[in-house]
Amino acid sequence: MATRLYSSISVETTLASSINNSTTSMTVATGTATTLLGGVTVVANSQFTVAIDPDTQNEEIVFITAGPSGDTFTIDRAEAGSSAVSHSTGATVKHVLTSDDLSAFAAGISPVSTLAFSGSTSGTTTLQATAVAGTNTLSLPPTTTDTLAGIAATQTLTNKTLTSPKINLTLNAQTGTTYTLVAADSGKLVTSSNANTVVITIPPSVFAAGEQINVQSIGAGLTSFAAGSGVTVTSTGATSAAPILRAQFSACTIICTASNVFTVIGDLS
Repeated sequence: MATRLYSSISVETTLASSINNSTTSMTVATGTATTLLGGVTVVANSQFTVAIDPDTQNEEIVFITAGPSGDTFTIDRAEAGSSAVSHSTGATVKHVLTSDDLSAFAAGISPVSTLAFSGSTSGTTTLQATAVAGTNTLSLPPTTTDTLAGIAATQTLTNKTLTSPKINLTLNAQTGTTYTLVAADSGKLVTSSNANTVVITIPPSVFAAGEQINVQSIGAGLTSFAAGSGVTVTSTGATSAAPILRAQFSACTIICTASNVFTVIGDLS
């Protein structure tokens, strides 16, 4: 449905020339097109409602859908239950509010299944209610400016309290004898499974302070850790900078404490 446009300062005018019952344009008195619109700009997919010969037996409601070009408008005829009829030169043209406008407003404020918003630069965002019973309330943030959190969005949440959260740990199963951690390993459990010794390298410039990576050695070969170029590693292992998981099924957590600085805590030797 086209966007309905309204003006509180529209000034009525008259037809500069007659129109028959099928004409799709009308020309108003010279220099009056702008005042008829009352500051409104008719753009694509919008409409401005006027009555021709209002309050007479020839009254017809038309939608201005384009213009003006000079003092000429493109119009849709016979709107709001009226009929297309001929109008004479000098017929009054007046911006009006019709029952169709009020019906559209009532429909817009009634419960709706979806609600669309135009984007600030392009596109639209549609809100859609889920199929739930009864009447439900969605409370928006109390501050004047905020951003809502999305289920699928990648966002940072600050000052939030989680009550009985269920956190699923994603696994990254490694079966080779060497592996270099990647950014996607943050918050995951990396498992190493090989009959021989496994070396996991902690690389530089990948993780930020506060990020954690969990590692478990599930193979017969023990898992050790190596610092990438420029990386500092500390631990309680026999060799602090190159700790080793103590036995099969031992686990540890690698914590980034500062840029390229890590501590390894867990079942080490």
